[in-house]
Amino acid sequence: MTLLDDRLLSPPGPPRHAALRMLAVMARDRLGMISDAIDRYGDAVRLPVGHKSLHIFNRPDYAKHVLADNSDNYRKGIGLVHARRALGDGLLTSEGELWRKQRKVIQPAFHPRRMERHADLIAVEAEQLMRRLRQWRGDDPVDVVSEFTGLTLGVLGRTLLDADLSAFGSIGDEFAAVQDQAMFELASLGSVPTWLPLRRQLRFRRARRELQRVVDQLVEQRKGWGDGHDDVLSRLVVSTRTEADPHVARRRLRDELVTLLLAGHETTASTLGWTLYLIDNEPEVRERLREEADRVLGGRLPAYEDLHHLRYSTMVVEEAMRLYPPVWLLPRMSVAADVIGGYHVLAGSDVVILPYTLHRHPEFWTRPDRFDPDRFDPARVRERPRYAYIPFGAGPRVCVGSNLGMMEAVFVLAMIAREFRLSTLPRHQVVPEPMLSLRIRAGLPMLVRGVGAMA
Repeated sequence: MTLLDDRLLSPPGPPRHAALRMLAVMARDRLGMISDAIDRYGDAVRLPVGHKSLHIFNRPDYAKHVLADNSDNYRKGIGLVHARRALGDGLLTSEGELWRKQRKVIQPAFHPRRMERHADLIAVEAEQLMRRLRQWRGDDPVDVVSEFTGLTLGVLGRTLLDADLSAFGSIGDEFAAVQDQAMFELASLGSVPTWLPLRRQLRFRRARRELQRVVDQLVEQRKGWGDGHDDVLSRLVVSTRTEADPHVARRRLRDELVTLLLAGHETTASTLGWTLYLIDNEPEVRERLREEADRVLGGRLPAYEDLHHLRYSTMVVEEAMRLYPPVWLLPRMSVAADVIGGYHVLAGSDVVILPYTLHRHPEFWTRPDRFDPDRFDPARVRERPRYAYIPFGAGPRVCVGSNLGMMEAVFVLAMIAREFRLSTLPRHQVVPEPMLSLRIRAGLPMLVRGVGAMA
């Protein structure tokens, strides 16, 4: 329990009428509104919302306090509570004992001992992507985000479910509909009844039925395997046998698998898209990537032991995630009153930590808007506060699949750099779209050339 000193202050912020205007802007420009609020009021901002307050905190020590040191005092906050209507009680939205039980079931799939096998599966899926890109070489652009979405779903299917998801056709549209509904619930704070026949909600219902069909088929296929398998799907099937109500067990399976696949494929696909966009106009970075890939991999597929040697490729991905973090927003709600950086936070207050703005804080990042992979040279990393960089969140609820996603992004980047030069179309506007991850709005069409070609 935190004892509050009467001398402590609330964070600065706008009066109530101005806060309402700012929140209206947030519905259409989340990143812009929050960045403007921090620029205007500082690293701690309070926005009055109805009878409560929304607090924005933007320093590494503030993030450490909320996400790690006093994490027991914070549960899922603004938006994610409402997004549960779309996502259900998967690992992203669940709380308390249910979350701990789910994490315990899923965590072993990402154990370091499994990474060697996962690396081989990633390499095979990535080589299929390379074959598709070879067919695109020419003057017709390819939407690389769409290609990466297919790749990452394939990887997750093989690594977590021991299943080929391509057998179910293209389910990327279904995941897009679920994410769209989840963000609608977040932005509207669940104020729109789910029974209203809005086009978005009808599309979501169809998508949820289709994804439930996929889950049912996966479970049916698994019934004849026995209990000797240890992939996530098998572990979830075993864990739900204790549910007295079969409908509850079926819903739990759907919620968990949909959340894992949605969050897992979206974050890595977005990271790869942003990485290719950022290196497009950086010939020195592209050359260093190509040289490293040639030296480490030669002409073969990457293996787990190569990850340590693909150091520059890792630095490039890390810098891309600094500018465009896959987890761009970490919403929490205080259970009891607290003190953050000397400021009062009342019980029941919404608190947000934004990796997007934290990663661009000028006190911790020189020329923060500049793309510079050398920031992640180990010597320079040691000079920064640990919580100045949290692309996958932090604390007990740090992203469970971050190591798998990172290995996948590094391997795919190295394989692309070794063989291709991908160029953004000259007039295509690349705009961030803050959804469950920070993705690229309307995709990223790029031209595919060999490494020696001029753009």
